[in-house]
Amino acid sequence: QVQLVESGGGLVQAGGSLRLSCAASGLRFRSYAMGWFRQAPGKEREFVAYTSRSGGSTYYADSVKGRFTIARDNAKNTVALQMNSLKPEDTAVYYCAASLYAGSHKVEEYDYWGQGTQVTVSS
Repeated sequence: QVQLVESGGGLVQAGGSLRLSCAASGLRFRSYAMGWFRQAPGKEREFVAYTSRSGGSTYYADSVKGRFTIARDNAKNTVALQMNSLKPEDTAVYYCAASLYAGSHKVEEYDYWGQGTQVTVSS
């Protein structure tokens, strides 16, 4: 049974930082590209970042480029999202996801999803 479990969410002031982590089990982790998505109330789920199977390639949404960093550890089956200079508009539930594609920003190209972790940024 595949499980993706996110942690590290919380409440932070604007300009602060948070580090999200996702622990994967039940799948051959290094065979999957890993992504982070987010969903704010009343909005569709949107792409944040992904990393390739090896971690050698990463890609970010324009809205987070330069502030967020995605990194994976294939020895520990984890993927992290370091979020700096947070803004109120970053408030959302953040999800990690696994994709057999080489790397994608499309929700429909991800095979497995975690339950999400809430990030709230106060102004």
